[in-house]
Amino acid sequence: MTQPEVALIVGGGPGISASCARLFAAEGMRVVVAARNVEKDPLTALARDHAVTLIASDASNPESVAALFTETTDRVGPPSLVVHNIDGRPRDVFRKTIVEVSPEAVLATLINSTFSAFLVGQQAASSMLKSEGREGHRGTIIFTNASAAYKGFPRSGAFAAASHGKRGLAESMARELMPQGIHVAHVPIDAAIGWVQGDGSRAHWLAGKTENDNMAHPDEIAVMYLQLHRQHRSTWAFEVVLRPWTEKW
Repeated sequence: MTQPEVALIVGGGPGISASCARLFAAEGMRVVVAARNVEKDPLTALARDHAVTLIASDASNPESVAALFTETTDRVGPPSLVVHNIDGRPRDVFRKTIVEVSPEAVLATLINSTFSAFLVGQQAASSMLKSEGREGHRGTIIFTNASAAYKGFPRSGAFAAASHGKRGLAESMARELMPQGIHVAHVPIDAAIGWVQGDGSRAHWLAGKTENDNMAHPDEIAVMYLQLHRQHRSTWAFEVVLRPWTEKW
């Protein structure tokens, strides 16, 4: 009997991570969500309502990430789908000019975004390379990113540096690992993420309420991630840019 697939989502919140966890679980996968604080309400709801396994982990710490993959494999099984869904920006780095932003905030952004993506990607690759896979597909690694992967906006130097680095990492990994049967995908999202609020509306903590689908819907992002994982290896996409129909670009 074929064992269910295991999906590991690194970074826990009410948006993309929660939507991915719900969809993957509904598709019959065993789902693990890793976050520094797994006692947040959106995550405990996933564990209660969708049988999601929660593991506390600091994705910026090499030992913690290695322990995360060991614990995931021991408790649930080796992951065939890994999603790195960490923005990395502390609140005090937002909209700061190059002379205003603190070096500490810049370093935290780089460590929490690019460096954590490297740590997760390294462990995911190490695990997947040990697997024979299914029909030549050993697994999928997806990196969530932003339009800052391409554009250095004013008052966003730290995030631009981190996002550019994350894209370079993803491209390098794709060129190295795809010939070995591991699908690496990079998904820049050129939009605010409007997740569903308690009153049924969609909103983003900084951009406000969604109007006329002007923000990306995390449920639809999750659908795209599942499609990427299920692509035939003859047509693997490395990069898919997602943006709402109204976004100016």
